[in-house]
Amino acid sequence: MPSTGPGPEDAARVLRESDCIYDAAAVAGALDSLAGSITQAYGDINPLLLVVMTGGFVFAGQLLTRLNFPLQVDYLHATRYRSGTRGHEVEWRVAPKISLQDRHVLVIDDILDEGHTLHAVLGSCRDAGAASVKTAVLVEKLHDRKYQGIKADFSGLDVEDRYVFGYGLDYHEYLRNAPGIYAVPDSLLAEDA
Repeated sequence: MPSTGPGPEDAARVLRESDCIYDAAAVAGALDSLAGSITQAYGDINPLLLVVMTGGFVFAGQLLTRLNFPLQVDYLHATRYRSGTRGHEVEWRVAPKISLQDRHVLVIDDILDEGHTLHAVLGSCRDAGAASVKTAVLVEKLHDRKYQGIKADFSGLDVEDRYVFGYGLDYHEYLRNAPGIYAVPDSLLAEDA
């Protein structure tokens, strides 16, 4: 089946023409700071870290190596973007396998943009009987369109209201491996429309 979105040449162009907002050193510093805050909050309570796929896996992998206390990890897959740059309704693809009943759950996601996906995930965790549910995101967008005022409990980096990629965040499923956080110029996004 042929691809309907941009290909690797388009992704390479986007990487070349995008603005690096945070380089790898800045992201590493944010991860160190997040790890310290999360360790203080969860180091003694046997938490379950619940990674939102696919974007959250790079952030979670980098964060987990900085958390030196007993914890369990599981994942779920819920998405609004479906390989595009604009959101839709939340689509559930994979539910967690470990029981959330009476667990202190920390949901790990790549970005808090408008918060529709995180809101749905948090509600699902509460419905599953979690003792507490908090969120950690690598990137939080600064705007006033947050769904029902949702906020991340732990947030690494703030970005202005632009389309960003890198460190797990994607551009049409490409560039999750970019070694920093990059913003796509509006002119390139207009070509996507």
